[in-house]
Amino acid sequence: MKIQVWSDYVCPFCYIGKRELENALKETGFDSQVEVEYKAYQLDPTTPVENNEKFQETLAKKYDMTPEMVQQQTEGIKARAAQVGLDYHFEDMYNENTFKAHRLAKYAATVNKEKDMTERLLKAYFVENQRIGNEAVLVALAKEVGLEEEAVTAALQQESFATETLADIEEAQKVGVRGVPFFVINEKYAISGAQPSDVFKKAIQQVADEENLTPALKMFGDESATCDGDNCKL
Repeated sequence: MKIQVWSDYVCPFCYIGKRELENALKETGFDSQVEVEYKAYQLDPTTPVENNEKFQETLAKKYDMTPEMVQQQTEGIKARAAQVGLDYHFEDMYNENTFKAHRLAKYAATVNKEKDMTERLLKAYFVENQRIGNEAVLVALAKEVGLEEEAVTAALQQESFATETLADIEEAQKVGVRGVPFFVINEKYAISGAQPSDVFKKAIQQVADEENLTPALKMFGDESATCDGDNCKL
């Protein structure tokens, strides 16, 4: 089973949706049998790279909201995030251009670090309020997940993986993505938004039934004191 996830690193519901999906996979027992691929999407590609406008200011301007209305809305999102164990901090969050971050994630995928990089970028932005549009910040985050500094720096400075990032964005338009997060299961079923985990569980189970998949057994303890025919582990 394969699940493609279109998301952006400045989308608060994308991190929540990621957690809801992860919880659903664990609860259904299919987490080890599902390939999750993250696809790039930019909510606002016109955001300046050197941007010093805070997230809440951008929200107020974009939707013609008062500071009080923005506060109310962000508090609601913060409460929803807390339900899945995420501690959002909107007060010191800046609006960021995420194109470089998406390119970094594409590079990370080439060395099997896409999941780690995606999680680190989302946490850095929503929990730690790091400036993920800044190249130095991206390099530091990449090092934290085990990527080589020189390779990351070269990839960012040479505009590597821009084509792949734009291809994801174009594909999103073709499959009808109007907002993120957007989940496509086996190129057959779609889920839009940060739905409760029960919605994901229902879709995952339906696909599993169609493919005759059974959940992996949940192991307790380790594999000591067993024999496999050739060897006995003490």
